[in-house]
Amino acid sequence: MAFFNRHARTHLLVPLSLALAAGAAAAEGLRYPEAPKSDVVEEYPGGRIADPYRWLEDLNAAETKAWVAAQNVVTFGFLEKLPQRAAIRRRLTELQDYPRVSLPLREAGRIFYRRNSGLQKQAPLYVRDSLSGEPSLLIDPNALSPDGSISLAQWSPSPDGRYLAYALSEGGADWAEVHLREVATGKDLPDLVRWFRFSDISWTKDGQGFFYARYPEPPKGEALSAELRDHQVWYHRAGTPQAQDRLIYWRKELPKYFVGAGVTDDGRYLIVTLNNGTDPRNRLFLADLGDPRQPDVTAPVVPIVDEDIAELTVLANDGPVLFARTDLNAPRRRVVAIDTRAKTPPAAWPTIVPESPNALESAVVAGRKLFAQYLVDVKSEVRIFGLDGKSQGTLALPGIVTVAGMSGREKVDELFYVVTSALYPSTVFRYDFGTKASAPFDAARPPFDPDRYETRQVFYPSKDGTRIPMFITSRKGLVLDGSHPAWLYGYGGFAISLTPTYRPQLPAWLEMGGIYAQPSLRGGAEYGEDWHRAGMLDKKQNVFDDFIAAAEYLIREKYTTAARLAIEGGSNGGLLVGAAMTQRPELFGAAIPEVGVLDMLRYERFTGGAAWAVEYGSAQDPKQFPYLRAYSPLHNLKAGTCYPPTLILTNDHDDRVVPSHSYKFAAALQAAQGCDKPVLLRVETQTSHGYRPTDKLIEERADILAFMAQQLGAGKAGATGAPAAGSGMNVR
Repeated sequence: MAFFNRHARTHLLVPLSLALAAGAAAAEGLRYPEAPKSDVVEEYPGGRIADPYRWLEDLNAAETKAWVAAQNVVTFGFLEKLPQRAAIRRRLTELQDYPRVSLPLREAGRIFYRRNSGLQKQAPLYVRDSLSGEPSLLIDPNALSPDGSISLAQWSPSPDGRYLAYALSEGGADWAEVHLREVATGKDLPDLVRWFRFSDISWTKDGQGFFYARYPEPPKGEALSAELRDHQVWYHRAGTPQAQDRLIYWRKELPKYFVGAGVTDDGRYLIVTLNNGTDPRNRLFLADLGDPRQPDVTAPVVPIVDEDIAELTVLANDGPVLFARTDLNAPRRRVVAIDTRAKTPPAAWPTIVPESPNALESAVVAGRKLFAQYLVDVKSEVRIFGLDGKSQGTLALPGIVTVAGMSGREKVDELFYVVTSALYPSTVFRYDFGTKASAPFDAARPPFDPDRYETRQVFYPSKDGTRIPMFITSRKGLVLDGSHPAWLYGYGGFAISLTPTYRPQLPAWLEMGGIYAQPSLRGGAEYGEDWHRAGMLDKKQNVFDDFIAAAEYLIREKYTTAARLAIEGGSNGGLLVGAAMTQRPELFGAAIPEVGVLDMLRYERFTGGAAWAVEYGSAQDPKQFPYLRAYSPLHNLKAGTCYPPTLILTNDHDDRVVPSHSYKFAAALQAAQGCDKPVLLRVETQTSHGYRPTDKLIEERADILAFMAQQLGAGKAGATGAPAAGSGMNVR
């Protein structure tokens, strides 16, 4: 079992009007909503910086809401006229309409999982008594809100199978409320746990309560924007009000740290972790709960490592000995044993599985075996070890794929895992220890023929000569003549590995004659922690250089041309797109930054933004301000420059990357645009950073593809193929 590790109102010089203004350019006949400039100037270590659109940070202000509504009128008016939009939406609806399941969890002998029949807004939660048993519906989130605005964010059954704790969030926001349901009756208890965020739900072995993490209640009206401080671990006993919950762990002197808690599989220990924001290095603590049948939740939490020296992810335990994945003295990670009875210094912990030339991406213990997923040039390989570290072979995978998740219990001889690739939908397999064979848990068969297409891996040099891998998916027999519309997607940050993954909109793009390219940029963890650190803080420009070099490669090798190349990315990837399009506007035929971090001087002032300072740096630091100012997309727009056609997307309930990033960037870009190429802002309602119900997801994807198709000149949508019959594993 793995444990996870000021806003002020600004006076406007002129009143906001819903009248549409011409702006810098009449982009394709568009007239953008007027965005008045204020006289706000802020002092930074590097000097005074104007912030004319500061007023758009007030998400609750009538002026902001009116401006956003007017932007949506312009944007949707433009999108509705795109000739392929309706056909693309129909095709995406077809491609989305297939049954699919989540990674199962076995608890109390039962199998819990989510399954979407195809076009349901959200996947209901089911339980089976056995592999061959009939599924029983536990929770249908579609019944909670017909429009999908209330999402089932998390769930955890109690060890005895009596209760199900489940978290609901409004619009998919990070804030959630935890409820308790009796599994046998389907009835909810009156329990309600509020201000739950960035947390697991981890039950004590007696099934009487669970540990969770929460923040103090934010100021009224500021839940979506207030800075997050003082993450704390609490214990909730079933059937009691939250006011009686017990505070378990809180480090007052570390207000910006994230804290996590999880109970070991045997119920004996509580593992507590502390992370300085998004830094993968964490501190590690333990509480001995005693007899799992009568756990002592008041047991003291004692330190194992109380400094930020390395990543320490506990995988399992054998009594007082913990098995943990770490990058301590091993940037590509290894597995160590930690005897909690001893005072052994971390450098002397015995190695169970040594560091490999390949990055150890994830690991899980199932049936007393360690399943370790490595990335071999960004392709998954799962190696099997005993808890003594002896090799027991590899897990046979269905072709060259990404292993997107693994699930198992320490004393149950089975492993569930998810595989996917650009042409292979996420499919759950179950590995049987007896037969050493895998079989699909519930095979996914979408309505397209993957054998018409292939994915190839290439390598190209970045600006400084670093070798960067990239996967390119296209139809077979592609002629490299520069005629193809291409879609370049990237991320590059936070030690998140970007591996080949199925996206339901991809077949539609391929059917239109498009190419899809996905490079693994520095800032991720594809080659371990060194790869991550080569793309963070003052080295962040490496990430943008890697992405720009990918575009140049596609053009140089005649996959496409600049006029037919679109770039897309979300969150940190939205920053990537914003930086690339401001640094090299002539290189791209379209740009789609989604929920992007676009104001690098003020990002840390809102919600969890302060947690990202370990990755980006802080504009308040004299040494870090210069490089943040140098690439901040908002601050590098130049009036009169011809920027590529741009579709900026955000969500009104995004409490991770607040929508004001996109609002300010859109206003500034519309004012700066020096040609007639459109700059559009699309704001979705009742959705958040990573959540959209299926219908809204289809609409959003259709708008993105229709925008790209129009700007790049892609072929017609709806050229359907036969239902999937092949492997979809064509990789070379």
